[in-house]
Amino acid sequence: MQYFVKTGKPEAQRTSCLVVGVFEAHRLTDNAQALDAASDGLLSRLLQRGDLTGKPKQTLMLHNVPGIHAERVLLVGLGKPDEFDAARYRTAHATAARALAATGAADAVNGLAELPVAGRDAAWKLQQAVVAMEDTLYRFDAMRGKTARAALTPPKLQRITFNLAGRRTLAAAEQGLAQGTAIAAGCRLARDLANTPANHCTPTDLATQAEHLAQDYSITTRILDEKAMRKLGMGALLAVAAGSRQPPRLIVMEYRHGARGQKPVVLVGKGITFDAGGISLKPPAGMDEMKFDMGGGASVFGALLAAAQLELPIHLVGVVAAAENLPDGNAVKPGDVITTLAGHTVEILNTDAEGRLVLCDALAWVQKNYTPELVVDMATLTGACIVALGHHAHGLFSNTPELARDLLTAGDTVGDRAWQLPLWEDYQEQLKSEFADFANVGGRDAGAITAASFLHRFTRKLRWAHLDIAGTAWTGKAATGRPVPLLAQFLIDHAARRAG
Repeated sequence: MQYFVKTGKPEAQRTSCLVVGVFEAHRLTDNAQALDAASDGLLSRLLQRGDLTGKPKQTLMLHNVPGIHAERVLLVGLGKPDEFDAARYRTAHATAARALAATGAADAVNGLAELPVAGRDAAWKLQQAVVAMEDTLYRFDAMRGKTARAALTPPKLQRITFNLAGRRTLAAAEQGLAQGTAIAAGCRLARDLANTPANHCTPTDLATQAEHLAQDYSITTRILDEKAMRKLGMGALLAVAAGSRQPPRLIVMEYRHGARGQKPVVLVGKGITFDAGGISLKPPAGMDEMKFDMGGGASVFGALLAAAQLELPIHLVGVVAAAENLPDGNAVKPGDVITTLAGHTVEILNTDAEGRLVLCDALAWVQKNYTPELVVDMATLTGACIVALGHHAHGLFSNTPELARDLLTAGDTVGDRAWQLPLWEDYQEQLKSEFADFANVGGRDAGAITAASFLHRFTRKLRWAHLDIAGTAWTGKAATGRPVPLLAQFLIDHAARRAG
């Protein structure tokens, strides 16, 4: 999809479809009022007849409206004016995208970007409009057969232009458009990777994807194979991969656009391309969804892509710890003790708590090879986080209040919210082991917190945050692309703080 921004009177727009909004109680937005006047009150008459009440997610398509140049007019319900907020704004654009996709329109002029949202400027509105529309229009058809793909109707909608009333906000709107396009591209990549079945998305395939990213953007890659990991002593990551015939990979992607000597921001993602639980085997129901267990790694790819498309002036490193967790005669067993890259010994009480094991070696490797400004890791880590927060918010843990605040703010800005949970030392007691330095699980109580506490043992010298995305990386049987929007906005904000 191509996106543009322009200024002009809505009734004068020559397009396949013109989109305007209607509030409840028959209240027309400014753009809708202009069309109503140009059509001699047609919109008002239709609303009086009850054809559209203005409730959220309602739409009404009009053809051949007199007095205007557009072939169609799409009316979108916005709800009550005093309840219109950021969430309703996103919903309006998603609703418009869904309705437009169902038409034969090849292009559209979107007048919803003029809607006022308290505390938000033109840049935010254009950014969020693009992200919401792209999220709605996303399709994943790569795994369908050749005949089935040939029978699919290709999307007709190819171009959307956001129409603004005046030129005063044009520069900010174009900035927001660029940001929204980059964030949407990052989300699309993350969703594509996560939606791809595990037999087509192995650790080796992820490494190949990193090399492709490097070819298209100013990103360098470094891939550590099993031999290199064994030489370094990455016993935790290797233990997770021991039951699979697919070799693990530590994937490093580096984007150097910061000032000389600038310390990097490091993103670390869990890349378990399939998680059967190992010897602590998961129940069969829903196990197909465990292809999504690399959602953290997919988000690292997405965030790197967004930063590269925006050419953010930062030094950014993305690290993905990729492996499969399967049962096999060579698989690590409950009760085994392994040695991590950091030198700690860990008693494996549950082989299905593997994400923290691959992450701890990745985090240790980062510290041995970089002096980071800050580190954020993300992982579909614990079912306990879903119990605590459901599927709405990421679980956030951090040893640095300022970093936590910046991540929370970024999430609120883009509607990809997180909620901070404690990281108190009290929880470390649950990780005690009779035979090793500590165990890889701490029991049922506070499972998301003890998982984060495990990772904290490897990050005490860092400005560090952890995002548990177990409840947010996918919904139903489809990847969401989260937390790419949060990460991308955080990087945008971080670059702005450095520049200003």
